[in-house]
Amino acid sequence: MASKPIHPIYIISKGRYDVTLTADNFEKSNLDYLIAVEPQEKKLYEKKLGSHRVLELPFSNLGVGSYPARNYCWEHAIKNGNTHHWLFDDNILFFMKWIDGKRRKIVDLNNALKYVEQYSLKYNIDINGFEEPNFVQKPPKKPFKNNCHVYSAMLIKNSIPYRWRLKYNEDVDLNLQVLHNGGKTASCVYYMANKVSTADKMKGGNQDELYKGNDPRKKLLKAKMLESVWPQYAKTVIRFNRIHHFVDWKIFNKKK
Repeated sequence: MASKPIHPIYIISKGRYDVTLTADNFEKSNLDYLIAVEPQEKKLYEKKLGSHRVLELPFSNLGVGSYPARNYCWEHAIKNGNTHHWLFDDNILFFMKWIDGKRRKIVDLNNALKYVEQYSLKYNIDINGFEEPNFVQKPPKKPFKNNCHVYSAMLIKNSIPYRWRLKYNEDVDLNLQVLHNGGKTASCVYYMANKVSTADKMKGGNQDELYKGNDPRKKLLKAKMLESVWPQYAKTVIRFNRIHHFVDWKIFNKKK
């Protein structure tokens, strides 16, 4: 029988019923979770993972990105009386932990989830999560970064008065909503979540609806949309030889 974390786990997924990377991690770790999918793909996901894992969304092919699915999971958690919920993207390859000064893959994720949950409870964190290994090249001096961008593996406090709302960069926007209004975010660098880049390497998800063709105009639109909402924080720049947004997250630690 699967073990239950303190807070419910949700995965949002589309078009990836044949490659369920994040769900596979949770299955190996014997964790309960729900994967939120659109009605036309429900049976395909059920065939792969079982009907008890699938949460059917009440909409399909909206063409606005993942934010409606993310908000649906949030409301689902609230209706079930939960104070927080975990929300994961569906493209996480594996999780890691610093052991003897090196990043090591881990299979049992129970301790990792509890570690983040306990930190959130102790310090009243609004959005917490796991850092990506690419951003933690050396053993960290502290187990968490504070008031920063939290990416694809997130523990969200259900009572905060914000919601997912943007077609592009919805994670950046949600973090900025929290931090701009004096809230707290954190990212665990002791445990990490390593995901596949959605830019070019994995079909399905928003890849087909929003980024198909790798059109640089879409990248410009993506960055400019964020800048238009948060001109005081977000700028459109050239990074890694492509158009990208830039947010100086350090400003929020200076404000605290």
